Formats: sequence, structure tokens, C-alpha cells
Amino acid sequence: MVSVTAPLSAEEHCESDFVSIFNGKNLDGWQGATDGYFVKDGMLISKKESGGNLFTDKEYSNFVLRFDFKLDAGANNGIGFHVPLKPKTSPAYAGKELQILDNTAEKYAKLQDYQYHGSLYGTAAAKRGYLNPVGEWNTQEVLVNGNHVKVTLNGTVILDYDMGDAKKNGTIDHKDHPGLKRDKGYICLCGHGAEIEFKDFRIKELK
Repeated sequence: MVSVTAPLSAEEHCESDFVSIFNGKNLDGWQGATDGYFVKDGMLISKKESGGNLFTDKEYSNFVLRFDFKLDAGANNGIGFHVPLKPKTSPAYAGKELQILDNTAEKYAKLQDYQYHGSLYGTAAAKRGYLNPVGEWNTQEVLVNGNHVKVTLNGTVILDYDMGDAKKNGTIDHKDHPGLKRDKGYICLCGHGAEIEFKDFRIKELK
């Protein structure tokens, strides 16, 4: 089992070390459900009533991912990581998935804690109350380093979790998550039929 590592240093957080994985012009560098997304004015947008799983061309293990997103009312998407290119089940189980969700939508009022924005689906619940209002831009950072996953939303850490706990003791949804055994895979957007705008995807790989 890989242990949680020390926090990133200021040097590791340096913005100049990050590499863009979305060029703002087209879907070059991405694969999968390319018909479920489109590019407009420098933004990557998931289509209403469509979406699907859009994968990076490259696999990643340990990384820091930064991006901005803007939710439509009732929006639902996700950021998958360590996902196989052709998952036999949802990325939330085949790999891991961090929720991207309009927490304020009435239709989501009775979700499980592990289904709200920033949560590691089925595994760890994120703090709520830090999303900007629907229609405004949010900034998010995702750190994955060994078993350590940390989500920072608009400057506040909303999830800081050791996935080793779920590997040892099981997940809180009591379902099989074979993706917890994976330490490498693709990053993917997990669209669920809602329009969400993304921009400024950039990543720094960690050794």
C-alpha cells in the first residue's frame, strides 16, 4: 500500500510547471465521446442531453490538475481519474470519480453525502457550501499522489482523503470499486446530460 505523502511544496505548486491539456480551439488531445462535447470561445462544453465519457489521450498516475468550470442549474458531471480507456462499468467504479454537481438543485436534495460536489463517488464525502452561485465560474484543483486525494474548490480544501482507508475497510456505498486498485489511467470528463463549461485545464505530473 502506498502511504500518503507530504504536502506539495511551493515550488511544486508553481503555475509555470503546469502543462495545458486543452488548447481552447478543438478536442485535439482528447478521445472517447467527442460528439458529446464541443468547443466555443475557449471553453470545453458538455452538451445537454448528451455528454458521455471524454478521455485524455494520455494516462496519468500522480498529478495536480487545475481547471475552471461553470455550472448550469441542475448540472451533473464528474472528473474521473485512473480510469481504463474502455471501462466495463462507470468510471466511478472502474477508476475513481470526483463529482461535479450543482449542490443547490432541488432534485439533488436527497443524495447521499458521497454524491455531492467534490466527493470521491461512493468513497468519501466532500464539504459543501463552497461552490459559487450557478452561472458563475469556479476554480478547482485536484491533487492525486499515491493514496492521497485532495480537492481544493475556490481556495478551500473540501476533500482530503487517504484512499488506503477504502482499500482496507471498504467504501461507504458498500459497492465493489475495482478502480481503487488502479494507480494509473486516463483522466476523463463524465458527462451526464447537462451543459457544463470548462476551461484552462492544466496538469503537473508528480513523480
